[in-house]
Amino acid sequence: MAHLLGAEALHLDFGTGPVLAGITLGLDDGDRIGMVGTNGAGKSTLLKVLAGRVEPDDGRVTVARGTRIGVLDQSDHVDEDLTVAQAIVGDRDEHEWAADPRVRDIMSGLVPDLPAEAIVGDLSGGQQRRVALAHVLVGDHDVVFLDEPTNHLDVEGVTWLADHLKRRWPASRGALLIVTHDRWFLDEVSTRTWEVHDGEVDMYEGGYAAYVLQRVERDRIAAVTEQRRQNLMRKELAWLRRGAPARTSKPKFRIDAANALIADVPPIRDAVKLHRMAAARLGKDVVELIRVGVSYGDKEVLRDLDFNIGPGDRIGILGENGAGKSTFLRLVTGEQEPTSGRVKTGLTVRVAQLSQQLAELEDLADQRVSAVVKQYSSIQLSDGQEMTPSQLLERMGFTSAQLKTPVGRLSGGQRRRLQLLVVLLSEPNVLVLDEPTNDLDTDMLAALEDLLDSWPGTLIVVSHDRYLMERITDQQYAVVDGGLRHLPGGVDEYVELSRERRAGTSGIGTFGQGDDAPAGSGGQATAGAPVTAASSTHAVPALSGAARREVEKELKAVERRMAKIQELTEGTHHEMVMHDQADFAGLATLLKSLQALEDENAELEERWLELGEQLG
Repeated sequence: MAHLLGAEALHLDFGTGPVLAGITLGLDDGDRIGMVGTNGAGKSTLLKVLAGRVEPDDGRVTVARGTRIGVLDQSDHVDEDLTVAQAIVGDRDEHEWAADPRVRDIMSGLVPDLPAEAIVGDLSGGQQRRVALAHVLVGDHDVVFLDEPTNHLDVEGVTWLADHLKRRWPASRGALLIVTHDRWFLDEVSTRTWEVHDGEVDMYEGGYAAYVLQRVERDRIAAVTEQRRQNLMRKELAWLRRGAPARTSKPKFRIDAANALIADVPPIRDAVKLHRMAAARLGKDVVELIRVGVSYGDKEVLRDLDFNIGPGDRIGILGENGAGKSTFLRLVTGEQEPTSGRVKTGLTVRVAQLSQQLAELEDLADQRVSAVVKQYSSIQLSDGQEMTPSQLLERMGFTSAQLKTPVGRLSGGQRRRLQLLVVLLSEPNVLVLDEPTNDLDTDMLAALEDLLDSWPGTLIVVSHDRYLMERITDQQYAVVDGGLRHLPGGVDEYVELSRERRAGTSGIGTFGQGDDAPAGSGGQATAGAPVTAASSTHAVPALSGAARREVEKELKAVERRMAKIQELTEGTHHEMVMHDQADFAGLATLLKSLQALEDENAELEERWLELGEQLG
């Protein structure tokens, strides 16, 4: 396995304390690393140092001869005078890049609706970000650094990017380092996870699910983290085991170890209690759309829509850009009147919306955080617990020092958290969340989800974050062809539905690939109309008795070896926790041992899956 890039004893201080404190790490062929950490922990700074964009105060970064590096930084901007094609592929002739399957795939995945001759300066900020990402992916790089690449991508775009990166960087070919708060994306793409905190980097094998398991176990062994943080991570682990079958089926996510850690963790939500308490606050009538239609001029966005929202419902709304998601939300909140039909709202309904633009804080820039929340009283959660504004601030990660900070001086993530608290403290009984994950790190997302688990009201969520969608909503619907189509299979079913619609589109897209299906290409759907996702599985021939016994025997042997590797991995993690952190050579040896165990486990996982498929 070739070593591509290394960092030795990196130290960086901006005058407020060390951002990087003696960090030593490296990137090898086959690495797909996801980097997590709280806002301000130094994730983006470390990425810039490794990419050569920021010089450390001490230490050094070494790059193997001939290694080509590509970077997508949050501050990167595209030359606004270029056309879309020029910004992505440079001066290559159209016939040259149009004949390249990889370039066509990237363009159809990221900028399917943008004409090649469009001027970058005329695009929205999100579209320019997609162009910048496409430019990096088109390049022939050995190491690629991506800082928040899923920002401005919808669910289909995030899914495409995950598939592209896995195909592009399989084992033993180049390396990938990604900073993102999108936990589904982390779990889908990453083979290792780096957690940046307190100027240090902790390294974990696997994606987000494996990271949560190892972090809980490491916290338990080392006893270095307060009990509240451990409980929150254990609840997150319980969700991964109980609420996401597609993830928990992965053999690397050790079922026995996970079950032992969450044995006493209660279910994520008490649905019966939530509905009962919500009904007491709302009555049986919340919001009902009756034969609703909405048109903007000649364009019909929604038509003949029947949909009923009940007390305690937790609903996720998906759909392509322009499909009508925002229109649906405005109908629910009462901001928009339908063109036809009517919207019936219960007498006791109090709707609040968490906007993308932080509108709730616009007039509070000069006020201190403590003064903003002081005007509110306590709120009651479904478990009977009353929480004061100060307790909610602490729960959402605000320190005592930050209480004195003016709102206008808070970071984006801090303002986002305060915005949510202000909305919740206003005591709505129907809460609408429009892309609530913006500016929040993975720890704060877990805290947000934990709080919403016990919030006793009706919840409607629009988000491209599939993990959040699966985590806090119980039913998902897609806005399709002017109606709402129920998705019993959740986000996976929506992605499959989108693929089918694109595949069924006639004609050639802007960049030689199929565009979105035109209006009317699918059947009219109303709330509750079932959608059956196309099956991608194939029948497996039945095994004979003797062959089946041989497969079962090998499967048991593979599982025994995987259990042994898990034991060795846990022992090595314990050694790393107890090891002298200044002994870089010793830590490097332990890290190599972990890598060897992970490599063997990966091979066993593949064999485990193959044998499982044979058994059916």
